[in-house]
Amino acid sequence: MIVCCGEALVDVLPGDRVVPGGGPMNAAVAAARLGPPTAFVGRVSTDADGNRIWAHLQASDVILDAAQRGGEPTARAVVELKPGPVFRFEGEGTADASMTTADLSPLGPGPHLLHGGTLGIFRGSTAGVLADLVEGHPGLVSFDPNVRPQIITDRAAWQGYAHRWLARADVVKASDEDLEWMEVTAEELVAQDGTGGPAVVLRTLGAEGVEAFLAGGGYLRVASPVVEMVDAVGAGDAFCGAVLCQLWERGIVGRPALDALGSDEWASILAFATRVASITVGRPGADPPRRSEV
Repeated sequence: MIVCCGEALVDVLPGDRVVPGGGPMNAAVAAARLGPPTAFVGRVSTDADGNRIWAHLQASDVILDAAQRGGEPTARAVVELKPGPVFRFEGEGTADASMTTADLSPLGPGPHLLHGGTLGIFRGSTAGVLADLVEGHPGLVSFDPNVRPQIITDRAAWQGYAHRWLARADVVKASDEDLEWMEVTAEELVAQDGTGGPAVVLRTLGAEGVEAFLAGGGYLRVASPVVEMVDAVGAGDAFCGAVLCQLWERGIVGRPALDALGSDEWASILAFATRVASITVGRPGADPPRRSEV
């Protein structure tokens, strides 16, 4: 199945509107709504916000057999208007950063498609737990750094954890802003000789679509459908969930099969993923579509 690991939190929007969020949780919701069996692995608070997150995951058919609950508070990303939007993160000692173990055995033997990124890769005890998990994972690994500079207080520590993920990543999705902050190009990340790096690096270009850099030098670009932008929140996560969905549906569970995908197949995968992302940006909040809507 697809396994998304990392943080679940809430976004507090103007007017005290509270909505579930967090990159890996959004990706899990996106993939599950599209049909594949999808699990979330992370620690969710037992407070009111945590109950809201848990119910959201259940309503989206996300498998929670390997997820944890804990008494620590839920992390909150607060958007304030002063007079323009100001982002404030409340994440001290929160549940998402407090994992001490990660056990995928309740999900069955696999091989699973493992996905992670955003805040879970560097915060609290969760960072080391997930880095150990990905290093020992026998299946494919997808990584979305989804860098949040305003939260990263120790750049060197972040880079250390990110490098552990990149060393095992088979699929990397990154925006221009991510790559600039990481001081690397998509071409430098992808495996140049078919080994020793990701099979594909997907460089997202917002409304302009996505570029795919394939191991060995392959390249293609896919345009996004033209839609009216309502809210960009969760679009990248929905894109990741859709790519994972397509890999799962094609039976791509090992690196040889991933390496064998050609440009035409990647074009089809990315056309689907950009469609899913375009539907997500066309409505408020991180609200990826069900398969019947795509």
